[in-house]
Amino acid sequence: MSDDGAMVTCHLCGRSEDEQPLTWMTSVERGVTRYYCDQCSREHVRAIEGKLDSDWW
Repeated sequence: MSDDGAMVTCHLCGRSEDEQPLTWMTSVERGVTRYYCDQCSREHVRAIEGKLDSDWW
């Protein structure tokens, strides 16, 4: 679940869940918490490991 108890939405594809599934990842970019679903995380794993901001993906 997000910090405020609200629904979580993937920052890239817009997929939503009532609470954060264990397969989703979380990233803090410039002080903003962003959530990424398992599919988007797998698709962009190299950029994530390289610590690139999602704006570059």
